[in-house]
Amino acid sequence: MDINDLRSIVTVAGLLCFLAIVAWAYSKRSKKGFDEAANLPFAEHDDQDAASRASHPR
Repeated sequence: MDINDLRSIVTVAGLLCFLAIVAWAYSKRSKKGFDEAANLPFAEHDDQDAASRASHPR
């Protein structure tokens, strides 16, 4: 076994990891979690920051 065999093994392992991540990202089971994460910037929260902004108008 020489360095080229090791390079081939690492390349194939990297490709398999990439394909596994792509399969996970596009799976139906992950869609709900990704949709929730995508809508987080638009969610309204009743936290102290919102209350302090309401009490101090600009």
